[in-house]
Amino acid sequence: MPPAESRIAGLHRLGQSPWFDYINRTLIVRGGLQKMVERDGLGGVTTNPAIFEKSIGGGTEYDEEILTLAGQGLDAPAILDRLTLDDVRAACDVLAPVYLGSGGEDGFVSIEVSPHLAYDTDKSVEEAHRLFTAVDRPNVLVKIPGTREGVPAILRCLRDGLNVNITLLFSLTQYEAVAAAYIDALEYRLGRDLTIRATSSVASLFVSRVDTVVDELLDARVEAAADLAEQRRLEALKGRAGVANAKVVYERFRSYLNGREWQLIAASGAKVQRVLWASTGVKDPAYPDTLYVDELIGEHTVTTLPEVTWQAFKDHGTVTRSVDRRLDEAHRLVRELAQAGIDLERVGAQLQTEGVDLFVDAYDRLLGIVEDKRARLLEGGGS
Repeated sequence: MPPAESRIAGLHRLGQSPWFDYINRTLIVRGGLQKMVERDGLGGVTTNPAIFEKSIGGGTEYDEEILTLAGQGLDAPAILDRLTLDDVRAACDVLAPVYLGSGGEDGFVSIEVSPHLAYDTDKSVEEAHRLFTAVDRPNVLVKIPGTREGVPAILRCLRDGLNVNITLLFSLTQYEAVAAAYIDALEYRLGRDLTIRATSSVASLFVSRVDTVVDELLDARVEAAADLAEQRRLEALKGRAGVANAKVVYERFRSYLNGREWQLIAASGAKVQRVLWASTGVKDPAYPDTLYVDELIGEHTVTTLPEVTWQAFKDHGTVTRSVDRRLDEAHRLVRELAQAGIDLERVGAQLQTEGVDLFVDAYDRLLGIVEDKRARLLEGGGS
């Protein structure tokens, strides 16, 4: 690898775009985000309520704007809305050259529909349209979770030409539902002589959380195992489900690209709905800190890296195509887990429900932070 190219920038050569799983005002205003674009080939930014909870609650950089908006009579939800829209809009502007230089294939910034709407199709559609219009940038992706109620919302938004980041996917079946929705939406637009060239989507599969749950289930089975050989066999399955699950999903993704249905749409200018690897930070310190990046590199993919993982991969990540290696091993692991009574579809359903709950909690805490700051600043007590 040429010494001038960082490991993260090197991912582009293998068809993968690195996105930063964090945002804050200082990073944008002081040029940090711009440097990441220039130095490391940053391809996009993702946000969610937990990320904004850290950025807005972690210091005083938003206080001046909170005070100004509070002085205008805005309540906490309206202030939070303005803060997040301002950050996403500004990040979109930083990433605009990436978007233009890639022909609209990359350079996106995501903003999330309120997690409180995860099980409400109509309100999700309404809110997605509001956010898409409010940001008013061609390189914004509106995030909608791939819940049972979210899938028809995703379909409707894609039919309307919105860019959608489908979040909180954990299983093959969940992925298949949203991949089908994307193809359906593009066919719908083509059938009505509507352009499909500007419509973009990513399907975000969460990786490390799968291992968190599966490892806990395996620990329980190890404890209940009758003999040492069985214990060792079960122990050997730990820390491997997240990557195996992702590789099986990527295999399914490739089958869509090779299918006649997709190729007909692609000939009309459709963009690939890339698979995005989310939750790539390692939760168990026993595992290599770049595990979920190293093992899932390949074309038509996005990897989202929180700051710790970003720095770790820059330092010692392995830049080589890996996402479609050892597929037989991935399928075998899924079978072995099933034999141990662990169904990855059931795990995925559990994780999706828990994921919505986690984002709802983060959103509510974030709203509380903004309300506390609003009240203190109006009283002149500072932050």
